[in-house]
Amino acid sequence: MRFTVDEKLAGIVARNTGGQPLVIALWHDELFSIAGYGCVNVQGLMGIVSSSKDGQFVASVMEGLGQTTVRGSSSRGGVRALLKAKRVMETENRMAVFAVDGPQGPRHEPKDGAIFLAHHARALIVPIRAFPSRMKVFDKAWDRFQLPYPFSRCRLVVGEPYAVTGAKLDAEVLDTERARLKNALDTLVPE
Repeated sequence: MRFTVDEKLAGIVARNTGGQPLVIALWHDELFSIAGYGCVNVQGLMGIVSSSKDGQFVASVMEGLGQTTVRGSSSRGGVRALLKAKRVMETENRMAVFAVDGPQGPRHEPKDGAIFLAHHARALIVPIRAFPSRMKVFDKAWDRFQLPYPFSRCRLVVGEPYAVTGAKLDAEVLDTERARLKNALDTLVPE
């Protein structure tokens, strides 16, 4: 694939290198493109990966490319994974990467994991989107997963990093933060 990457990404990675904890937030259907770029071109990533068989494949690929993974999801081992992710962020200065609507949807509806991790690790959330020029869309999959065709172009668009509230994460605050994250991702479009 041939990537065109938002200029902001280099500055954001530099912020993490300088000690700023970051949580990279993306939609599950765009995972292939973003992971394809990130695992090869960005050091210091930690994928939050489902405990499923599909997740095992993703974890193997990421780890084979020198990245770190933490296994767990909203449906299995989530709290344990978030605690481990926070420790890894603190001790290894890695950026957490979350498909925020995974592992089973609903599509483009964020769950709480990335928000909890950002809140407890005092990390900024960085929304990122992928826009391949040509792709196969799996229409029957819950997320309408996108698999870019070989040699296609892909634009990665990065949003402004932002901090979640410092308030207690009760149900009302979580509703507000999920809506904020959804808006941050949905409004990212190529120029």
